[in-house]
Formats: sequence, C-alpha cells, structure tokens
Amino acid sequence: MPTPAPLTARLQRLFITGLLTLLPLWLTWVVVKFLFLMLGDLSRPLIEPVLQGVAALNPATLGWLADSWVLGAIALFATLIAILLVGWLTRRVVGQRLLRWFEALISRIPLASTIYGSARKLLDILQTKPDGTQRVVLIDFPHPEMKTLGFVTRVMREVGTGRELAAVYVPTTPNPTSGYLEIVPVEKMTPTDWTVDQAMSFIISGGAVAPDFIPFSPPPVK
Repeated sequence: MPTPAPLTARLQRLFITGLLTLLPLWLTWVVVKFLFLMLGDLSRPLIEPVLQGVAALNPATLGWLADSWVLGAIALFATLIAILLVGWLTRRVVGQRLLRWFEALISRIPLASTIYGSARKLLDILQTKPDGTQRVVLIDFPHPEMKTLGFVTRVMREVGTGRELAAVYVPTTPNPTSGYLEIVPVEKMTPTDWTVDQAMSFIISGGAVAPDFIPFSPPPVK
C-alpha cells in the first residue's frame, strides 16, 4: 500500500492546480475589465448628469438610476452604440466627409495631430498586407536564444550600406496597446505565416492560444 503524501505536499499540489485553473479566468477578467472600464469612461461624463437628473425627479422610484453600477452599465452601452454608429457612418459618404473634416481639424492642433496621425497610420498598416516582407515576425529579445513577437510597420535602408532595416512594433502582454519599437535588420528577423488576428490572440492569451509549430531561426541568407 503506497504511503500517503504529506499534508504539505498535497496542499501544494491543490494550490498549484487551483492557481492554474483560475489564472486564465483572472487574465480574461483583467483584459475585459480594462476594456469595459475604458469604454464606459468615454460616455460617463455625458450620461451621469442625465441619469442623476432623472433620478432626482422621483428618488423613490428612479433613484436606482444614480447607482454606480447602473451608470457604468449604461455608459458602456452608450459607448458601444456610439462605436457602432461611427462604423456605420464611416461606410457612408456623409460619414467619410465628417471624418475628413475631423482629421483636418485635428491636423491644426500640433500635439494632437502627431498622436492621431501616428495612431492612424499604425492601424492602417496593420490592416493592410505588407509588400516585400511578412507583417508578423519574431525578433531576438533579449538575446539570440529568446524571441519576441512583433509587427513590421516599415522597411528602410541603412545609410551607406543600403542594408534593409525594419521598424518592428513589439506589443506587450496582455495589453497589446502598449509596447515599444525596435529597428531590426531584415535578415535577423524570423518571418511567420501568422495573421495579425492570430498574433493578437497569442499576445493577449500570454501564449496559450498558439499553433503547435512555430519558426524560431531566421531563414538562411542566400
């Protein structure tokens, strides 16, 4: 008859099992909470005074409208409706004219024009198919025996030698909206056949959503 494991060993195994079970749920909650709070905060300054005014008309019946969770839920719903409306308008002629007018207005504000223009170009680049190189690549970081995932945003040439250099945006996990920029020789990059959506799933999931096989070494120089 096998000797039962000590209590501390059993508790340790149970703790690790529970932690590994809850970790994906916690990661999902962190990402969803960040997204929902960010979206809800966009409409909250407009929704909150209206709901508080309605609740003040009849506190006994409508007082629940001033509760924090109600304000957050309605603000989030209003933001989602606004996003859908903007998407619908952008596909129409009138929406495209409004967008051009807004971009022309933003271009007159020095700091805002730089931020908006850079963000707009980055999103446009990620939505289009690159010329001459794969969009999703692996680069050495922090040393050649380790890789990180990045998106090629531009290919340039080195002064003097003419060597091809790639600007690679490296997003962070689990929030891909933050990251850093690397300039990498093209021959040092490891190309992949991943789409941007597949790469985003890999990043947000912390590597849990990934194919069974991935490249690791750069292709041989011809």
